[in-house]
Amino acid sequence: QVQLVESGGGLVQAGGSLRLSCAASGFTSSRYSMAWFRQAPGKEREFVAVISRSGATTYYADSVKGRFTISRDNAKNTVYLQMNSLKPEDTAVYYCAQGLLSTAEADFGSWGPGTQVTVSS
Repeated sequence: QVQLVESGGGLVQAGGSLRLSCAASGFTSSRYSMAWFRQAPGKEREFVAVISRSGATTYYADSVKGRFTISRDNAKNTVYLQMNSLKPEDTAVYYCAQGLLSTAEADFGSWGPGTQVTVSS
């Protein structure tokens, strides 16, 4: 059974950093691309970053480019999202997802429950 579990969320001041982790089980994560999405209160879920199976290719939303870094450790079946220079508008529930090398939600079949990130001004 595929399971994704996010961790590392919390409350941080603007300009601070957080590192999110997504632990995968029930499948070999190296066979899939992995992504992070987020959903702010009252808004639709949006793409944040995606990483290819090998980790060689990454794509980012324009809003986080240069501040966030996605990476993976296939030996640990874990994907990370390093978030620097955080802004209040980054406040959201962050979700890890397994699927294709894509920015579209429909291309991801398994999702974690999410972890809350709150950035105070």
